[in-house]
Amino acid sequence: MLDLALAIAHHLLVFGLFGILFAELILVRPGMDRQAVARVGAIDLWYGLLAGLIIVVGFSRAIFAAKGWFYYSHNAFFWAKLGTFALIGLLSVPPTIDYIRWRRANTAPSHAQVRAAQRFLWIEVLLFPLLLVFAAAMARGYGEIG
Repeated sequence: MLDLALAIAHHLLVFGLFGILFAELILVRPGMDRQAVARVGAIDLWYGLLAGLIIVVGFSRAIFAAKGWFYYSHNAFFWAKLGTFALIGLLSVPPTIDYIRWRRANTAPSHAQVRAAQRFLWIEVLLFPLLLVFAAAMARGYGEIG
């Protein structure tokens, strides 16, 4: 039962994270006013919270669930998935810093500032499907090391 609960929580959190990322992509656009900046900043806070929960639940799943740590730690797709997740996380830092800077400046961001944040968001969105590809391959036993 623990395996099922952790799997459900993990999947819901990942889909929630993607929803938040997509919401940011939609909301960050030229012509944003201060209220839109505040809204994006609040949404981005949830992005960070869900990302942290995904790490906790994901590692709990890898350690305590049915397949166990040995299965995951010896799988190339597991490490590819973690690396991709880490890369997406690193790419989320510049937009987060931008949102904080925009909110503190108490002015609307320039067109160039918005475009720069959008580039990072698009790269994150484009990398996201790799997480699903790596997870599917890993779950089916592909990528076993040793």
